[in-house]
Amino acid sequence: MGPNGGVDATLLVSLSGIGPACVYRCADLATELDRRRLPLSLLCTPGLVSGCAETSGWLRARVAGGDAVLLHGYDPRVRTEFASLPAHEAGLRLIAAMAGLDRLGLQADAFAPPGWLCSAGTVRALRGHGFRQAAELTVVRDLEAGTVVKSRVRAFEERRPWENRRCSAFVAGARRSARRGGVVRLAVSGTDLASPCRRAAILDAVDAVLGEGAVGRGYPALRTGHTDEGSPLVRTLSSVPSGLSLVKRS
Repeated sequence: MGPNGGVDATLLVSLSGIGPACVYRCADLATELDRRRLPLSLLCTPGLVSGCAETSGWLRARVAGGDAVLLHGYDPRVRTEFASLPAHEAGLRLIAAMAGLDRLGLQADAFAPPGWLCSAGTVRALRGHGFRQAAELTVVRDLEAGTVVKSRVRAFEERRPWENRRCSAFVAGARRSARRGGVVRLAVSGTDLASPCRRAAILDAVDAVLGEGAVGRGYPALRTGHTDEGSPLVRTLSSVPSGLSLVKRS
């Protein structure tokens, strides 16, 4: 039960846009979340990482420490790459993206489409290629069980007018969601971390949600039959590599 007598919320924090230009900032955020015993769900677009040994090494270290990795598209230039694709074309892109992920030494059985928008054809293609989970804008699908968890992603928009107000609203909205119980999904991009206001708001939102009694987990925890044994939730701080030692400050 939460501090107000309600049902405890589940907090999921995802990190996207991971690449050489922002990997140090990503590692810094990971360190802050480690201190809070909160796992990250890493949304990986292979094309953003390819050719950077430091970034791929950091990702592998985080996954070895217990963080989840979700495939996050194939072509980073297309914002809503899988929003309207038929199953065949989606399948071809998934094959190429999975090959890119494999070259990085990573594997994923969960998918988060760019822009969080996923066509019905993409969902069919995901099932056909053995994916177990799809994280979309308003739902998280268990592709094996055929069930969904309803929860809307909270993220910053690209435009930045009234930035201070947007940051305050981000924190307040996350707190309200936690008080209602259920699943709170916070989405962070590497570009967000370049803004001191956004970085502070992200950590304030995390602290606010945890302060309402939420439990931090990774996306795999939403799958039917998943247990926390061996999951990021039960890891110890000393066992988790932040990755800072693997990344040079630019």
